[in-house]
Amino acid sequence: MTWKAFHNRGEILRAVIATADVRRDGILPLDVPGAGEAFHDELDLLGALMLKWHARMSGHVERELAVQPLDLRAAVATAWARAAEELAGVRAILDHYREQPVDAEMARVIDRAAAKEHQFLAVMAGLSGLGEPDAAAVGAEIERAARLQQGVLTLDARAATDDGPRRASLLDRLRAVVAA
Repeated sequence: MTWKAFHNRGEILRAVIATADVRRDGILPLDVPGAGEAFHDELDLLGALMLKWHARMSGHVERELAVQPLDLRAAVATAWARAAEELAGVRAILDHYREQPVDAEMARVIDRAAAKEHQFLAVMAGLSGLGEPDAAAVGAEIERAARLQQGVLTLDARAATDDGPRRASLLDRLRAVVAA
């Protein structure tokens, strides 16, 4: 890929993200000018959006852990929620195609990406190690908590209850700092 093609692909991806943020319908905006030429197919564009999402979410996780090192689970959930707020259109697309993939290959790719994201969330929250069998389930619970915190619910998150751990209040966090 030439530098010009790479640069154009980046511009088109930014236009796709902006369009997705305006529409928030969960459908890939393949009608954005140049999207059909810059991305081979729906899966190629979806992969680029997944990469953008993961980079943004990871950055938020790093920032939250730096300012809230005492409650790692809450920090990671807050980071996920903030990334979802910033990339609301992208998150809607990822959620839509996770629930309704267009084919078996897309379903496989999305399931694998979601499992890796959940493992990442669990590891960053200090609740699991890499490769542990329960890591994906723990990370999925963190995602559900983040969705409840933010109010972004999909079919999976609608089944969640309020029985999970509550987010520590400012007073609780201050007490924890003083106790440490």
